[in-house]
Amino acid sequence: MGRNLTFEIFRYNPLDPHSQPHMQTFNLEEHPSMTLFIALNMIRETQDASLQFDFCCRAGICGSCGMVINGRPGLACHTQTSDLPDRISLHPLPVFKLLGDLSVDTGTWFRHVGKKIESWIHTNKAFDPEAQEERMDNELATQIFELDRCIECGCCVAACGTARMREDFIGATAINRMARFYLDPRDNRTPADYYELIGDDNGVFGCMG
Repeated sequence: MGRNLTFEIFRYNPLDPHSQPHMQTFNLEEHPSMTLFIALNMIRETQDASLQFDFCCRAGICGSCGMVINGRPGLACHTQTSDLPDRISLHPLPVFKLLGDLSVDTGTWFRHVGKKIESWIHTNKAFDPEAQEERMDNELATQIFELDRCIECGCCVAACGTARMREDFIGATAINRMARFYLDPRDNRTPADYYELIGDDNGVFGCMG
């Protein structure tokens, strides 16, 4: 028999005029290899079907299930309950628009920042659908791949004090994205072009870390 886990979960529906922010307690028996994603699904299936949270891939690929777990942003699908105490508090990620309970709208924020930093390859070449893919040095391709692995879960943004205080701050994920294009030889932008986009208090000079 596993531990008896106590979950303190933030509840609030901003679309319901009668809803008030509060914490709700749920109790659940722990099972082997249980993740927070599994626990939340069990709570929703057996105790409260109205509980809102986001998920998709269940494998740490989509970034949908980001939330604040005992005060630290993380992914529910990657967090084992066995690594946590028997009392677990869950809150929605700050910075992003709250949709309900643990569900937030990260997509609008990332689209806005993506447009702001012009998150696409700038080139004068006309697109040729029949052209072969350009060759790239393996080491450079690996460096770009590592920067491209960001799943836009929003955890680094939620953990950033500057992003929580200043809504125009682009955050670590956007600076990482700029580094990805800076390394890409297919992008024609100069260092001055990148500086124009992030060289101010809303970019690299706004970081207080």
